[in-house]
Amino acid sequence: MDGILPVWKPKGWTSHDCVMKVRKILHTRKVGHTGTLDPDVEGVLPLCIGRATKIVPFLTDTVKVYEAVVTLGYATDTEDSSGEVVETLEVSEPFDEKAVREILHSFQGKIKQIPPMYSAVKVKGKKLYEYAREGKIVERPVREVYIHNIEKLDSIRYEDGKASFPFQVICSKGTYIRTLCVDIGRELGYPAHMSFLERTRTGDISKEDCFSLEEIQKLADDEAYDKLLLPLVRGLNHLDAWQVDEETRVRIKHGQVLPSPSQTFTSDVFCVKFQDEVLAIYQFHPEKQGKVKPVRVL
Repeated sequence: MDGILPVWKPKGWTSHDCVMKVRKILHTRKVGHTGTLDPDVEGVLPLCIGRATKIVPFLTDTVKVYEAVVTLGYATDTEDSSGEVVETLEVSEPFDEKAVREILHSFQGKIKQIPPMYSAVKVKGKKLYEYAREGKIVERPVREVYIHNIEKLDSIRYEDGKASFPFQVICSKGTYIRTLCVDIGRELGYPAHMSFLERTRTGDISKEDCFSLEEIQKLADDEAYDKLLLPLVRGLNHLDAWQVDEETRVRIKHGQVLPSPSQTFTSDVFCVKFQDEVLAIYQFHPEKQGKVKPVRVL
């Protein structure tokens, strides 16, 4: 059983919970997830099954799409609505909608983020949330992420001294939407937090592709695995493709170093195909000019 299982992760479940559940349903240990989602967040969680576990790092490295709500008026220690309130400031006047859109657009491109204390980023071999639970604040590494696009989805709502609005963001892996919400609030002059988040796309896999855990159980009971699993290529569509002939296919299956293809690629890493079958992921050889070498043979 090989392929990508597009799971719709429910609220209250960790990504690891979903992996464990799918292992039981499909009766296999070879299950890997492609980027964690916080327990309070629902959304697209592609799981790689069997041979597809070889492409986990490449599917994890894809663009993500989120829909979120930022609430202004108070901030929390976790940067979302589950945490303790650490700062408040009543929103007394309405915002200019055009100015808000301009501030959102100012976040497009390469930006720097400091990961929240309640996150799984490791500092000196220990996860930040472990320090946070001990009441310790440690210096956190600044990370660069990329915002491809960010748009407000609806008008601003005002209630009880707070303001909130939904937005969509298309971003690189490693982007903390909680931190983005806090930074948006700072630019608007108010403490803020993320009050809602949903991941609607990972790479080429969208919300519409996904199955709930209940649907996965039912289809597995019916042994309808062909309906559950997406082909490996769906996790690699963001990479350039090199189409090869039968003779080269055999050499690739043996993991051989090959002459560089004549076509131009947008990245040093690309997938290799024979007809519709994905054979491997190759890269330009770092030491042998004019050669390419395998990264993963599938």
